[in-house]
Amino acid sequence: MSMSDRESRVQAAQSFLQENRLDGWLLVDFHQNNPVFWQLIGDRRHTTRRAYLFIGPGREPRFLLHHVDANRLADLGWPIDIYRSLDEQVAGLRHLVGGHSTLAMEYSPLGALPVASRVDGGTLELVRSLGPTVVSSADLLQFVVARWTDAQLATHRRGVARLEQALRETFAHIAQGVDSGITEWDARQFMSSRFADLGLTTEDGPVVAVNEHTGDPHYEPTERASAQIARGDWLLIDFWARETTSGAVYGDMTWVGRVGAPPTDEQQRVFAVVREARDRAVAFLEQSTVPGEVQGWEVDRVARQVIDTAGYADAFTHRLGHSIGEQVHASGVNLDGFETMDTRRVIPGVAFSVEPGIYLPHFGVRLEINVYQSATGPEVTTPVQRDIVVVE
Repeated sequence: MSMSDRESRVQAAQSFLQENRLDGWLLVDFHQNNPVFWQLIGDRRHTTRRAYLFIGPGREPRFLLHHVDANRLADLGWPIDIYRSLDEQVAGLRHLVGGHSTLAMEYSPLGALPVASRVDGGTLELVRSLGPTVVSSADLLQFVVARWTDAQLATHRRGVARLEQALRETFAHIAQGVDSGITEWDARQFMSSRFADLGLTTEDGPVVAVNEHTGDPHYEPTERASAQIARGDWLLIDFWARETTSGAVYGDMTWVGRVGAPPTDEQQRVFAVVREARDRAVAFLEQSTVPGEVQGWEVDRVARQVIDTAGYADAFTHRLGHSIGEQVHASGVNLDGFETMDTRRVIPGVAFSVEPGIYLPHFGVRLEINVYQSATGPEVTTPVQRDIVVVE
């Protein structure tokens, strides 16, 4: 991250704090257990003791660091207070937060939002013992680290075009190899190699699954445990990657098809329900009169009602969508009123997946697209599957 990008994030944090009448944002990390701390800085550093960063609405960011870690962050140019012993740490923290009544931290009441629940209970007790009231930083961190820049949106568009190319080539590769014993693992490895050839990177995946494996939302083939792909099989491909450049953001999609044969009536019926749930969710976002007014859980509810009404309530076993950024599961709003109750707003600049699914014992359907929330409304940034692909 460039210095200007880092300064922009700090300025965004200060603006949010001032507008919401918060005295400051206290970020705490130990052994890199708080990714938001490092997202704000721009890269991860090797630190071995507890690190504190305080950002106030009208003051320069300030660190409280152990003596052995101080040089790790000195190049950022922000003032650093040093502690050595436990007593010095508590005294330094008292000096850092003293006189402030309300601080935001990566804390979520009752652990409701795991993405904003990074501070351990003991640290929370310690900060509260020094006087401040602690509130959740969930909205603040989304505003600061989850919104895409124009440059990041451009990386996403380029990456999605390459992902689509890799998908088409993988379908063709499966069709070509279906009579010679191609497996889920073989197809996965082919797709991974195409990612590399196309200048894309990912930490794991993709997923190629057939038949009952598609009914497991997080199934992954392995070299030793992988089904052969045969004609008549139901196929699901879940794939995600980003450009290799610094700051690039992910694209994440899921498509389904049938190998060498038209889909069955049941497959068509389940596909149609999932497609309607996806499209209703996007339409709900589009119909919002003011961008940024919709909360994540509300979008989940719209899609879930479609699946519930069709009689598949128990077969939709996960949230509707997740935040997307430099990590495939990022820190912004999730479309979730099921696993959690995400009351954060879908604000301009954030992006997320929309991926309803129905998972039955013998097959499953998930249709995943990406949406970028611009200042004028939602934009679907990925190809949209309208019909079941026949892979032949």
